[in-house]
Amino acid sequence: MAIYTFERYEKKFLVTDEQEKRLTEFLSRDMGMEFDAYCRGGKVYGIYNIYFDDGENSVINASLSRPKFKEKLRIRSYDCLETGEEKVFLELKRKVGGIVTKRRATLPYNSAMEFVRTGIPPETDEYSKKRMYDEIAFFLERKKVMPAVMISYEREALFDKSDPSLRITFDRNILTRREDVDLLKGPGGTPLLEPGERLMEIKFMHALPKKLCDYLTSERIFMQRFSKYGNEYKRLRGRDFVHISDRLAIERKLSHG
Repeated sequence: MAIYTFERYEKKFLVTDEQEKRLTEFLSRDMGMEFDAYCRGGKVYGIYNIYFDDGENSVINASLSRPKFKEKLRIRSYDCLETGEEKVFLELKRKVGGIVTKRRATLPYNSAMEFVRTGIPPETDEYSKKRMYDEIAFFLERKKVMPAVMISYEREALFDKSDPSLRITFDRNILTRREDVDLLKGPGGTPLLEPGERLMEIKFMHALPKKLCDYLTSERIFMQRFSKYGNEYKRLRGRDFVHISDRLAIERKLSHG
């Protein structure tokens, strides 16, 4: 099992598909950025996530209150799963003062789900793995979470050859669902964006290049607050929907006849 840590700023923008086309041309031609290995030739790749929350939706409610510190737990895969033994990322994502820190561990999907369900970390003799497990276990001790929402989408990504920390992604076909919150059930759900809309994220460690800032201003593309999980929840808030704890109670009752 590998441990990865990311620390960076993340800025988000909503753009149209036409703006995306002009942007990718500008980024390639004027800034020398390249599509990553999974996006060459106009390809996109899939991302499949499960976000965890408790019965009161306290994780996402806390996040939406814009605190100085917030954290989320999710499982992420870059492939459609078939058996549950495929490796996924179990991620603890934190934001402190605008800086995003992401700690992720790779392990089989079934093992990751069992860890979240029981709060009992897998056994390991490696210090870095144990520390990561302990961080997640501490989160699970404080937050009695369960699968809350599945969010899947298609991504196109570019990176800066001279500064690999600068990465720009475009997400499309963002689908969310609160039923069958299981990566083994495949993608699908309710669209989060309007037709022809894209979510652009600029991820960087230092400062944004002036050339990029000038271009965004000329195109009238301005930064805005946008969280996939947060916007999904805000869309549901105010409507009648079953809380995840009630849904699980109903499912257990049905399974026992």
